[in-house]
Amino acid sequence: MATCLVTGGAGFLGSHLCDELLRRGHRVLCVDNLETGSLRNIAHIRSDAFRFLQLDIITPFFVDEPVDFVYHAASPASPIDYLRLPLHTLKVGSHGTHHALGLAKAHRARFLLFSTSEVYGDPKVHPQEESYWGHVNPIGPRGVYDEAKRYAEALTMAYHRQQGVDTAIVRIFNTYGARMRPHDGRAIPTFLRQALEGRPITVFGDGSQTRSFCFVDDLIAGIIALAESGVHEPVNVGNPDEFTLLELAKTVIEVTSSTSEIVHQPLPTDDPKQRRPDITRARDLLGWSPTVALREGLEQTIEKAGRAGLLGNPT
Repeated sequence: MATCLVTGGAGFLGSHLCDELLRRGHRVLCVDNLETGSLRNIAHIRSDAFRFLQLDIITPFFVDEPVDFVYHAASPASPIDYLRLPLHTLKVGSHGTHHALGLAKAHRARFLLFSTSEVYGDPKVHPQEESYWGHVNPIGPRGVYDEAKRYAEALTMAYHRQQGVDTAIVRIFNTYGARMRPHDGRAIPTFLRQALEGRPITVFGDGSQTRSFCFVDDLIAGIIALAESGVHEPVNVGNPDEFTLLELAKTVIEVTSSTSEIVHQPLPTDDPKQRRPDITRARDLLGWSPTVALREGLEQTIEKAGRAGLLGNPT
C-alpha cells in the first residue's frame, strides 16, 4: 500500500483521483483549502485509508507520516475561478508548487505536477506535441493561469535537475465528467446545464474554434500510469478527437433531447482557436490512450451526476 498525497483533492479531478487510488488499494491524504473544491466531492468516501487535511498550500505545510507519491493538482482551473482569484492562482502555481515539491523532497516521494494544455496558449502548431513551447500572452487575463502553470513546470524541472526529486509533469487537455460545477464557466458543464434547463446554449464566437474532450476516467488512468512510470519530461494526456464548439453544442442537445437553441456571444480575450493533443508520447511511454468517445462520456456524465447535480447551485 503506497501513501499518496493529493493537493486539490476535493476538486473535480482531485476527487476522482482519490477515488481511483483508494480503489487500487492505496492510502490517500487529501489536501484542499476548499476555495474551489468542495467537501461534497469526497463526502461519499468511507475508508480508513483516507484522510482529509484542510490546508492552503501557499503557506508551508508538513505531513507527519511517510509519503510515496505527491500528486499536485491544486489550482483554480476554470476561467471563472482564475479570473476571480488571479493573485491566488499565481501563488498556488509558485509558492504552492514550491511547498509541494519540498514535501516530496523531504519524503523522497515521486512528484507529479498537474499542468495544462493552456501552456501552449493559442497554438501555432497543431496538434500540440510536448516539444512545442507555446504562444501565450503573459499579460492577458488568462495569463495568470497559463503562466502559473508554465512557472510550475520550470520549478518542477529545477527540483528534478538540482535537488534530485523524482518528478513528472502531465499536461491535461479539456476534461469532463461528474462533479464539474454547473456554473464553473467551462463548455461542457455550461452546455449541459443550459440544455437540461431548456435555455439557449451560448457559444462564443462563431463556434468554429476546436477543443478535444477527455472523459475523466480516461484521464485519471493516464495520470496514474505516468506517476508509476519513470518518465520525467512533460506528457500530454487528453483525447485527440477534435470537435468544434458548435459540434459540441449540437451533440449536447442530441444527448439530452433538449429543445434549446444555439446563440452566439463575443469571443473572450485570448481564447485559443484550436486545441488537440499529440499523444504519441503517452502511447509509446505509458501504453495509454483514451477509450471513451464524446457521446458515451456525456451520457455517463449525465447518469453519474444526475439531473440535480448538473443543475446545482454554484459553489
